[in-house]
Amino acid sequence: MDYKQAGVDIEAGNEVVRRIRSLARGTFTPGVLSEIGSFGGLFRLDAAGVDDPVLVASADGVGTKLRVAFLAGRHTTVGRDLVNHCVNDILVQGALPLFFLDYLATGRLDPDVAVQVVEGLSAACRENGCALLGGETAEMPGFYADGEYDVAGFIVGVVSRERLIDGKRIAPGDALIGVPSSGLHTNGYSLARRIAFDVAGLSVHSHVPELATTIGAALLEPHRSYLPLIRPLLASGLIKGMAHITGGGITENLPRILPEGAAARIDRATWRVPRIFEWLQRTGKVPEEDMMRTFNMGIGLIVACDDASADGLVADLGPGATRIGRVEAGHRGVTYSGR
Repeated sequence: MDYKQAGVDIEAGNEVVRRIRSLARGTFTPGVLSEIGSFGGLFRLDAAGVDDPVLVASADGVGTKLRVAFLAGRHTTVGRDLVNHCVNDILVQGALPLFFLDYLATGRLDPDVAVQVVEGLSAACRENGCALLGGETAEMPGFYADGEYDVAGFIVGVVSRERLIDGKRIAPGDALIGVPSSGLHTNGYSLARRIAFDVAGLSVHSHVPELATTIGAALLEPHRSYLPLIRPLLASGLIKGMAHITGGGITENLPRILPEGAAARIDRATWRVPRIFEWLQRTGKVPEEDMMRTFNMGIGLIVACDDASADGLVADLGPGATRIGRVEAGHRGVTYSGR
């Protein structure tokens, strides 16, 4: 018996590396010193213009949104999800991305699927000015079912220490601005899939008139990157804190940036909840509290600033950005009103 008979196809792995090398090279920035295939990725940190540089790192996955991708046979969007999620996670601390690495694990390596995933990764890296520095593709027979895989991402960015955004300046009286999401992003899919495919009995290709698209397309809408909006505003010093609204919704994520003695009051009437969330709530008969703790409900990023600066920032943050609440004195947490 050889390794291929045991379920691991080394040639398939080599083919994947050959096919993705050009995709990764297309993301390389001047700091990249290594080629795809090296044991470790090399990156030269050019700190010119960044006084007292601080590296900011994060790691994440796509979660059970992958199951929707498996059902739809569509694998390019999950790569975008992964990169944009990681970019946002370091952006809220004021960091700009430098490089990204991925880990793709599967039971049986399908080069076409692997390349689709990396196509999404590389496209998002180029859009965010981030080098796809390297990664790992692991073939693990007997560990994942045929046609299934998992993917995780690791990002490193940089910020000047004096421009680090940590929420410590947030104080009662500050405004909270909500920036729209592009859908579910990468959270709440265990509940969303249960509602769509088990409760409603839909297939991934079922058209939902209320959503004007298939349920699969609605659920696979890529996670939005907020870097293009936020990057021009970082030098102003007006942003006191930012919360990336991921797993746990506003309820769990907004308190993470509040200092002791500060609480948030959110007015639910200040933004229009996208139809996908209304459909999920009605179809699954999900309590309002659970919706707010599971999904982003149409707000993917919250920005805290002085009340006097809020209107200008709302204009800078573009269509859909709006004041959604304020900071009050109290125990760190979120109170809702307006619905």
